[in-house]
Amino acid sequence: MNGEKITKVVLFIASLIILLTATGIVYSLVIGALPAFDEFGLKFIFSSEWDPTEGREKYGALPFIAGTLITSILALLLCIPMSFSASLFLGEYFKNTKIAAIIGSMVDLLAGIPSIVYGLWGFYVIKPLIVDLSFNEQGFGIFTSALILSIMIIPYATSLSSEIIKMVPNELKEAAYSLGATQWEVITNVIIPSARSGIVASYILAFGRALGETMAITMLIGNTNIVPRGLFDTGNTMASVIANQFGEAEGLKLSSLIAIGLLLFLITGIVNSTGKLIIKKLS
Repeated sequence: MNGEKITKVVLFIASLIILLTATGIVYSLVIGALPAFDEFGLKFIFSSEWDPTEGREKYGALPFIAGTLITSILALLLCIPMSFSASLFLGEYFKNTKIAAIIGSMVDLLAGIPSIVYGLWGFYVIKPLIVDLSFNEQGFGIFTSALILSIMIIPYATSLSSEIIKMVPNELKEAAYSLGATQWEVITNVIIPSARSGIVASYILAFGRALGETMAITMLIGNTNIVPRGLFDTGNTMASVIANQFGEAEGLKLSSLIAIGLLLFLITGIVNSTGKLIIKKLS
C-alpha cells in the first residue's frame, strides 16, 4: 500500500470516527430524553412549569429556551459593533503595524481565557456596577449575563473577522485606490463585500459559543426557573440549569434535563444550518 492509499484510509477512519461520535451523542441524548417526552409530549417545549416535588412533578423547557436565546441574541447585538470595529482596525487600518500586533495578541489572549474567570470578573466587577447604577438591586439578571457573554465572544469574533479581512486580495484594493477611491470607499465597496461571508461566519460561530456558555452565565443570571419579562429580570439558560441541577437529578427530572440538552443541541444545529444558508447567499 503506497503513501496515497494510506493517507486516504487514515482520512476515512478519522471522518468515520467523527460521524460515529456525532451519532452516538444524538442517540444517547434521544434515549435519555424519551421518558420526559413520553410523559409531557411536545408540551415540554412550551411549558414554563418546573416543579420537582415528588408525586406532582412537572417540567417544561420554555424558561430555559427563552433565557438562552435572549442572552445569546443580546450578547451578539452588543458584540457586533465592537468586534467589527476592532477587526477593521487590526485587518486594514493598522495592518502589519506594531500596535496591531500587540492588540491582536491581547485579543487572542482574551479569547482563550476560561469562562469561569469571566464569571468571577462579572461577579466582582459588573454585578456591583449594575447595583450602583440601580438597574437591578441584586446585580444579577439577563442583562448582566448578556454583557459578560458579549465580552467573552468579542475577541473570538474579532480574531476570525480580522483574519478574513486580511485575506482580501491586495490587487482588488490597489485597483480601487488607482481609480481614486478613499480608504473608506475601499473598505465599504471592496473589503466588506469581499469578506462579508467570512465575517458573517465569524458571528455565527460566536453566537454558537454564546448559546452553549455555562459557567459564567450560571454565576450571573440568578438561576430562577421563570421566563424573564425584562432585561433586568433573573432567569436561567439551558446550559446553566443542567449545570446546577444535573448532579442531584434522577428519574423524570434527570430525563427532563437530558431533554433540555437535546433541545440545545438541536437549536445549535439549526443556527449553524441557517448560518450556512446565509453564507451561501452572500458568497
